[in-house]
Amino acid sequence: MKIYTKTGDKGETSLFGGERVKKSAQRLKAYGTIDELNSFIGLTVVETADSRVRELLQKIQEKLFVLGADLATPENEKTKKINVFRIDNSFISFTEENIDRFQKELDELKSFILPGGTKSGSLLHVSRAVCRRAEREIVELEKTEKINKNIIVYLNRLSDLFFVLSRYENKIAGKPDIIWNP
Repeated sequence: MKIYTKTGDKGETSLFGGERVKKSAQRLKAYGTIDELNSFIGLTVVETADSRVRELLQKIQEKLFVLGADLATPENEKTKKINVFRIDNSFISFTEENIDRFQKELDELKSFILPGGTKSGSLLHVSRAVCRRAEREIVELEKTEKINKNIIVYLNRLSDLFFVLSRYENKIAGKPDIIWNP
């Protein structure tokens, strides 16, 4: 199979189900941002010092592929025949359980902190920010198209998980939180 198909040479692409859309469509912005997030997570996996964090991030990458497919497959009569995985409550529960698991190992947060610390901690902050942007893109998409409601909840929790993991990575490296002093 060739990597190039030439079908997108005029600024359009196909969604699952065959519908052709402009590459500037809000739906593509949304799942393109998910792809960007997944790439940052891949970079973070290379830099993280903790095997538990590395394994968790790789699971999140797999879940983001499901999310991308969910977004790329609009819910309509034509796509009902396509057996595509969708984000469900198990994704949200999984994320909440991991937030709780890693947060137990952190000191209580009493003020805002600045992104930074270790390289992996900083990359997790970037992942958090990209995740928030993806969430905003999907909220914008939801204004005009039907989307799976679990996606926004999942991304909201996922950005919280990245925040907790960034603090955890810094803690195990002996780097204290950088307190914001206005």
